[in-house]
Amino acid sequence: MMITTRQATANDADQMSEILSPILASWKSDRPSDAGHILRYYIEHPDSIKCTIAEDETGKVFGFQSLIIATDNKPYDVPNGWGIIGTYVRLDATRCGIGKHLFASSQEAAKQAGLKRIDATIGQTNETGLAYYEAMGFRTYRTSDTSVSKIYEMDAA
Repeated sequence: MMITTRQATANDADQMSEILSPILASWKSDRPSDAGHILRYYIEHPDSIKCTIAEDETGKVFGFQSLIIATDNKPYDVPNGWGIIGTYVRLDATRCGIGKHLFASSQEAAKQAGLKRIDATIGQTNETGLAYYEAMGFRTYRTSDTSVSKIYEMDAA
């Protein structure tokens, strides 16, 4: 299987929703995952730096990664000017290198945007997510009862 990455478009929202819905269900999360939410919160987010999808040669989307810049409208307690990243990969396609492809694209976008740090806030019980970000070079800088916040230092890249 050949995986390529590109900027997500409105046409990808349905497939992205098909990825996010079962992930959120597995977390027992009631966060929205419909295509309209995907469009607003990931593809067309006002603070977006880049929303990348990973697809195969047939156009099937296997994962997506959102990189936004923290502003006053940010979803987490992250300092303004940092990047905030979120990664979602089909549950049946984890550990296939898709996340590595996605992060390479986001890392380049972060560099072009002049980011110095990227935050990934992951649920305490999301062992796959915690391992993924650690493998990409993120390190824990803060924890709460429900989450672990990891930082990626661009200068160290």
